[in-house]
Amino acid sequence: MAVRGNNVIPNNHFRKWWQKYVRTWFNQAGRKKSRRTARETKKAQIAPRPLGLLRPAVHPPTVRYNFKLRAGRGFTLDELKKAGIPRKQAQSIGIAVDHRRTNRCQESLDLNAARLAEYQSKLMIMPRGSKAKKGDTPKKELEGAKLAAPCKTVLPIAKPVLRVKARKITAEEKAGSAYKVLRKARTDKKMFGRRLKRAADKADKAKQK
Repeated sequence: MAVRGNNVIPNNHFRKWWQKYVRTWFNQAGRKKSRRTARETKKAQIAPRPLGLLRPAVHPPTVRYNFKLRAGRGFTLDELKKAGIPRKQAQSIGIAVDHRRTNRCQESLDLNAARLAEYQSKLMIMPRGSKAKKGDTPKKELEGAKLAAPCKTVLPIAKPVLRVKARKITAEEKAGSAYKVLRKARTDKKMFGRRLKRAADKADKAKQK
């Protein structure tokens, strides 16, 4: 409740130097501009190479987020082996490697191996000196080549559309009931042993007769 009447002012200390304990961030816009100009400068220096590295497509942990698909830290050694890329060469041609990550399923291994294969098909290695080394792109192909449209990431991950468009319920769906199917499956599982025994007893009685 609010204080009423001519009461005594409480003897509390509200005279702290509050500016000392407040952290401001007035340089946020300036930092943003500095980072952008640094990126543009680096892009011009290393052109036509892309700014970032190729990252794998991974599922985040926990049930809450594992249905999503995002860029991971680096490719596993198994994924590089399947794609036929040596580990040391991968780091030199713009592929991120993470030796700690492991593949838990065949799907993720195939997905990232295909991603590496796609990257290799589009990759052009420019010779450093006058003579081209083994694995370098021929000069004839480099003449007409142009840098792809700049993007934040190399080979952006295509995220699947999870939303289902509204539609009418079909007659087949109306006729069947998911509740009945589950109920029957539950009953069949529960009664499996009893029904098996009943069938065996019936067969024994038929033999005796």
